[in-house]
Amino acid sequence: MPPESVQKAEPASDRLKRALRLIEAALYVAGRPLDLSEICSVLKTRSREKAKKLVKMLMQEYASRDAALEILEVKGERYVMQLKAELTPYIRRIVKRPLLSTGPLKTLSYIALRQPVSQKRVIEVRGRHAYRHISLLKEMGLITSERRGRATVLRTTDYFADYFGLSHDISVMKRELRKTLGEQFADEKNQQQT
Repeated sequence: MPPESVQKAEPASDRLKRALRLIEAALYVAGRPLDLSEICSVLKTRSREKAKKLVKMLMQEYASRDAALEILEVKGERYVMQLKAELTPYIRRIVKRPLLSTGPLKTLSYIALRQPVSQKRVIEVRGRHAYRHISLLKEMGLITSERRGRATVLRTTDYFADYFGLSHDISVMKRELRKTLGEQFADEKNQQQT
């Protein structure tokens, strides 16, 4: 029996549950924001309105459960599943594999806090090894570069903001980063004292 006829034979409540599970699975596996086109693809529908309505239902379901995870809408009608920010300090210690090793992460932090910043300045501060870091960060889609005259200017991408759960507004993002980094340093200092 073709899949279309199976779907039509399926009761409406079962189709709804299945659609919500598919969206939940897609958001979980992606680990990044998905746009409505990607969600439509998973649902095998062309109706962006239908996909949006289903995502909103799933968002409400997560909110009503007061779960550890949440589904948020981010810039550009994209949706992401992530750990709630207030739980991050408790979970941080057991995360096994970081996204980046220490060197590239420090370079990324410097760029994020100083953006827009010239590549020359990043190299002066971080050292010649930062060329490799910059290349890796661009390859991962976390930073972008643009030529301004003879200088190359670096800044973070929307993907960076989405991945780390930060604002797309640069001034707000910098405040969020300073707060997060300050809490991280305080946690490490307290651990060293005990």
